[in-house]
Formats: sequence, structure tokens, C-alpha cells
Amino acid sequence: MGVERNEGVAATVQRTPNSIGYVELDYAIQHRLSFGSVRNAAGEYIRANLESVTAAAVSAAGSSASPSSITNAPGKGAYPIASFTFLLFLQRLTDMQKKTALFGLLQWALTSGQKECSALGYAPLPHELANQELQALSSFK
Repeated sequence: MGVERNEGVAATVQRTPNSIGYVELDYAIQHRLSFGSVRNAAGEYIRANLESVTAAAVSAAGSSASPSSITNAPGKGAYPIASFTFLLFLQRLTDMQKKTALFGLLQWALTSGQKECSALGYAPLPHELANQELQALSSFK
């Protein structure tokens, strides 16, 4: 059965006995869906939660470039089906008002905005990784 978006999948799985679907963790939590453990690169069976997703993100901290994937990340306790949420924007913004607003939003998201993640069902970035991305952001100014 095909349905669109996380909300549609979560609602359909919730009301369909013996069904299986894939949704973001926050939708599984909001809809009180049951879910199992998945084997990670270290051979452990890990349940999805904010801590196991953060453990996967830790593997990306300290890399020389901006991280692109944490799927099947190495490390103890790392949930293997994890991903970053990406934001793409133009490097050269000519409208200074828009550029200032965008950079203000990104700086907030990488600093004090990280405190809001858990309440929304998202794992906050490890501090080292958030700082790494802040430094990368400064190169676009």
C-alpha cells in the first residue's frame, strides 16, 4: 500500500494490523508505533532513540569535511538507520537582508536551537560537530 510522507505512513501503520513501514523517529514516537532493534556496524542490535542517533552522529565529528552520511555509522551504541537533516542554500546571496536573516537562523540552529531538538523528537548534534559546522558557516560570509 503506498501512502505519502511520514504522517501518512505513520497513520496507515497505526491503523493497519501487522503492517510495517518506515518513518522518522519522531513520527514513530508521536504515533506510539512499536519498532524493533536493528543490527549496527559493530554487530549490536540497537533500538532507535535520541541517544542512539546521537551516537551515530558522533562518528561524523572531527572529519575534515562537512559530514554527508551517518548511515551504518561505526561505534558502540550507534543506530544504523540515521541521517542528518540538510539545509542547502546559495553560497553567494546578494540580498544582504536575506543573507543576515539566514545566517542568524543557522547560527541559532547550531547553538541555542540545539536545546530544542529533543523536545521535537530530533537528536541534537554533538557539540564538536555543531562547532565544526559553525566554522564552515563562517566561510560563506
